Amino acid sequence: MDKSLRPDVSETPLKGVRSNIVQSIRAYRVQDLQDAASALGHHFLYANLAAAQSKQDVLDLIAQQFMLPTHFGKNFDALYDCMTDPVHKSGPQPGFVVVLEQIPANAKFDKEAREQLLDIFRDTADYWSDRKIPFRCFYSFL
Repeated sequence: MDKSLRPDVSETPLKGVRSNIVQSIRAYRVQDLQDAASALGHHFLYANLAAAQSKQDVLDLIAQQFMLPTHFGKNFDALYDCMTDPVHKSGPQPGFVVVLEQIPANAKFDKEAREQLLDIFRDTADYWSDRKIPFRCFYSFL
């Protein structure tokens, strides 16, 4: 019954956004994405990475802001595991809207590291797509 009270995705700022994608935040406002996630009953995960300088800083901030478990291994493989396996095992999921704001772009977190990070979220989107669960990730660079 609760589901019928929720708006259709076409009634939110997410209209026209594929259900499983990682893309630049572009013209979207974080608050609008959070409101859309809330209206759809989706999980909203937000990390502001402006203070990060290195891969370890990025992983520390994501772990802190996503409230990942204390056993999080703080590497890219562990990040993928935390975004998929335990969440999947906890029961049916309504969907996800993820925002990675101000990913650093510097010598300690270079283009390769940024692509590796985004690949984790692309793989996560694929994982949830296979399970017919929306997973939209939006990002921006510092």
